[in-house]
Amino acid sequence: MTPSLPGLRVGRFQDIEAVCVDTPFSTAAISLHGAQVLSFVPQGFGDVMWLSPDTRHPPQAIRGGIPVCWPYFARQGRPDDVPQHGYARTSVWNLADAQHDEDGTVMLEFALPNETGAALDLSMTVRIGRALEQSLTTHNRSAEPQRLTQALHTYFAVADAAQARAIGLDGLTYANKYDSRDYVQEGEWNLHDPRDPGRSDRIYADTGNHFELLDPAARRRITLRTSGSRTLVVWNPGAEGARTFTDMPPEGWRRFVCLEVANAGTDVIELAPGAQHTLGQTITVSGL
Repeated sequence: MTPSLPGLRVGRFQDIEAVCVDTPFSTAAISLHGAQVLSFVPQGFGDVMWLSPDTRHPPQAIRGGIPVCWPYFARQGRPDDVPQHGYARTSVWNLADAQHDEDGTVMLEFALPNETGAALDLSMTVRIGRALEQSLTTHNRSAEPQRLTQALHTYFAVADAAQARAIGLDGLTYANKYDSRDYVQEGEWNLHDPRDPGRSDRIYADTGNHFELLDPAARRRITLRTSGSRTLVVWNPGAEGARTFTDMPPEGWRRFVCLEVANAGTDVIELAPGAQHTLGQTITVSGL
């Protein structure tokens, strides 16, 4: 469908075609390629999303914003030759519905076309207002149980990742993907862990649903509330890792921290025939 609500238009964001949203509280941009949130700017603050200035463009995967990793995270439980993080993020979605709430909040509903008769159907709802609310719903339409891993791979923009801190992980066990070992988080997350300073690729298990990303260089606090998940992935490749990405500038790692609400690691969703599962997140910003 073509957006027809006031405050909605099809435009371009960083030269990527997107549905652009303007509400009394915020602006946003969402690409139909991957149904990927590219930008969310609450009133009084800068963009909450980081989008790489060197990103590849559709039909390739977009680097930044909120990629939808589905129907698997990384290549968990899949052969080595499948696309990283699944096909939802490189597929063209349909905008199925668009509505205004009385206060001016905009609700958009996206659907991933199922042209192959796959067992799983996927839809996503995004509400844009004072907060960014996002929910990803998978429906098993087959007669057999289906296994699912997934994530909303959010690139949160920060002024300096070396100063950023994440709250809500203290005491949790995490799998460190760099050495395939498990550790226990002590205190706040930051990029200065003496065991492996300057980078992070961790899957935290058995989490709660409330996290905060403190960005002191920008004097702001990003609050993340999650649902349908017991897992949070925290990723930043650091200076050395960033140099391996052709779609990320060498100093790009300083401008984001990924906090990814996920079903991954031991948090695998088993969907019975006819059942559905919703993974969600709500993002708000306040001063620090």
